Amino acid sequence: KLSDYDGSVLAVSDFMRTVQDQISPWVPQGFTSLGTDGFGLSDTRGALRRHFKIDAESITVGVLAQLANEGKLSVGKVQEAVEKYRLNDVTAADPGNTEGTG
Repeated sequence: KLSDYDGSVLAVSDFMRTVQDQISPWVPQGFTSLGTDGFGLSDTRGALRRHFKIDAESITVGVLAQLANEGKLSVGKVQEAVEKYRLNDVTAADPGNTEGTG
């Protein structure tokens, strides 16, 4: 049960955020969703996930940002992670695969 959980919730989808946003009214904790809100883009799977900030590194930074918003981590640590993972550079993303399994 989420009511017994102490911490924030970060929901991620390869679809639009509206999918996971549907459960937010029933999540008592802080709730953040990440998704692919957009259209008309064509690139590698990894580059698109980085663009929409739903790749592993972006999810990590999202969790760190939640912790910073709760006062449990300094904002400087979030910025360090953004720079370490080069989040604003889609070419730094793992290209992933193209056969549809990953």
